[in-house]
Amino acid sequence: MSSSEVLSVGLLVVVLVCAVVRPFGLPEAVAAVPAAAVALGTGVLSMEHAREEAERLGPVIGFLAAVLVLARLCADEGLFRACGAWMARTAAHRPRRLLQQVFVVASLITAVLSLDATVVLLTPVVFATAARLGARPKPHVYACTHLSNTASLLLPVSNLTNLLAFAAAGLGFLRFAALMALPWTVAIAVEYLVLRRFFAADLDAGADAPPAGDAPEMPRFALVTVVCTLAGFVPASAVGVDPAWVAAAGALVLACHALARRRTTVAAVVQAASVPFLAFVLALGLVVRAVVDNGLADALGHLVPEGEGLAALLGIAVLAAVLANMINNLPAVLVLLPLTAPTGPGAVLAVLLGVNIGPNLTYAGSLATLLWRRIVHAHQGEVGLGEFTRLGLLTVPASLVLSVVALWGSLQLVGG
Repeated sequence: MSSSEVLSVGLLVVVLVCAVVRPFGLPEAVAAVPAAAVALGTGVLSMEHAREEAERLGPVIGFLAAVLVLARLCADEGLFRACGAWMARTAAHRPRRLLQQVFVVASLITAVLSLDATVVLLTPVVFATAARLGARPKPHVYACTHLSNTASLLLPVSNLTNLLAFAAAGLGFLRFAALMALPWTVAIAVEYLVLRRFFAADLDAGADAPPAGDAPEMPRFALVTVVCTLAGFVPASAVGVDPAWVAAAGALVLACHALARRRTTVAAVVQAASVPFLAFVLALGLVVRAVVDNGLADALGHLVPEGEGLAALLGIAVLAAVLANMINNLPAVLVLLPLTAPTGPGAVLAVLLGVNIGPNLTYAGSLATLLWRRIVHAHQGEVGLGEFTRLGLLTVPASLVLSVVALWGSLQLVGG
């Protein structure tokens, strides 16, 4: 390996290790931003390529900021508490029913408000709901992390990886959703069947306590704002307006509503955008581009199957899943999209299946899983590496294979 290859790979390793470990509780950007600066300063990443990468990631980062604000304001309005109350009310004395409700709520929240909302905002609500019912929280909490990845397949706005693929695939919003609807459904169904069997003992215990207290009302303004924002993505995509502008409009409406009623402050809205995390995403993209420019693209180019037949799609999805667990799913999609986009939208969507389902196998597969782990520990929950891996081995291969078959079928019916 040349010195440029060694340096670029070393920088990526440092960034990913610091993102996983977060020494002294420091933000991920503390390592990523200096690493990107080193890549630029040493010449392993040219200024021209850095500018190209920043232009490509700019709209994605803008969308992420808007969705983080929107999700936080929805939480402040009580949307997640209302969902928790609904789950508790309809699942009293029936812990298996609670798992069904968590699957429904987590799948919808992930698809509409992105996986971060499920991990950061819904997981604590699920802990509280299980405690309210006297149920064991483990099956329902595990459902949150698995669905934060798997259920993010449906819409271009469900995940950062989807937004990147959406631009590369050249599909409209509705066509993307139509092609991914069947794989999304199949993957979630596999997750449900496996989790229900895996946690059978936990689901058969507890849940003897009736829900106590008055149930909070569903915040209608927040709900209508989210629905209108989601609906706005369709015409915006048709006329070429970036989804970030639609998400920003929804966040602005809800922010004005909350500020007028003094339910939030300008400082809280800005904090919800998580600027350090946005800086991390940009810096990570630049470091990955340096690795790609210095040989990784050529090495992987020989491994990416050609065509959009079933075998090729399966090979692409498996490669994406393996790469996601090796270097995290966001770097994986940044690396694979330039290699698969020329083949067609089917190949790009197969990459998404790999990088969105695959991370359920290891902690390091996605940043959402790492964040979920910290939230579980904060609630004195148990997350065993062996248990997490065993569950991943039962869900990931089956979900990945069957969802690829479903994608292939969707391509035959809907067309790319």
